[in-house]
Formats: sequence, structure tokens, C-alpha cells
Amino acid sequence: MKKIILFSLKILSFIIIYSCSNSNINEPAAVKGYDVVSYFNGDTPVKGVETFNTKYNDVTYYFSNKESLNTFLKTPSKYIPQYGGYCAYAVAEKKIKMGVDPKVYEIRDGKLYLFYNSWFANKLKSWQKGDTKKLQKKADKNWEEIKNN
Repeated sequence: MKKIILFSLKILSFIIIYSCSNSNINEPAAVKGYDVVSYFNGDTPVKGVETFNTKYNDVTYYFSNKESLNTFLKTPSKYIPQYGGYCAYAVAEKKIKMGVDPKVYEIRDGKLYLFYNSWFANKLKSWQKGDTKKLQKKADKNWEEIKNN
């Protein structure tokens, strides 16, 4: 019985460590290929397709259709996610770059914030429970220090 419990704990630990280490660093496209314009349409964000893509600041963005691509091209800075697409809460509180779940996000003050979410760790909820304005200022400051690491 002890062996089964230990084996189960090892597997669970591996899953947690693997999911926590999942970051955007080696992603082929920003926001794991989601159409960043779709976040601002009030609907559920949608995955982009390779047919409609562009590079902005050396990052590839995919779009679900030509209209989204054209919208982005008019004012790209309006649509790019804050903190390089990393978890806003992790940048603020831990000063680290942590991967995100592209379906867990918030539009605040016209800007896109993305968050890590796995099992019992929904960082959007942590962000919203905290003093969000203070977290934003802290994340802005921390991002300046870590963005090039």
C-alpha cells in the first residue's frame, strides 16, 4: 500500500512540476497561437491559423481571419499582451516569467493580461482578490527588470 501511495505522489509531483515549467519561451507563436484581437471582441478567445500571421517585435502572432490580422496591423500595441504574454500575477508577486493558460485572461484598462491556471492555482483569481492597481504597478516595475532575461 505504501508503494502505491509513494508511486502516486511521484506521478502527481511530476505532473505539477511539468505544468509549472510550461512557459512561453519556446512557443512558436505568441499566446500559444491564440488570436490576440479576439480577446477584445467580448467573446471567448479563438485560436489563430498559420495562414494569417505577422511578426511584431520579433514575435509571431496568429489570427483567426484576415479581418483580425488587419485590425492588429493598424494598432498592434493595443493588442499585444502585457508582460510579454507571461502570467501577470507571477511577474508582480514572484518577479518570474511563468507560462499561461490562454483562456484565462482579463482585459483591464484596455490591456490584455494573461494568467497561469492549473489544478488549484488560478492566478487570475489571485490577481482579482488582491489590490489590482498595486499589482499592476509592481508588475510594471518587475517587468522592466526581468523582460530581457
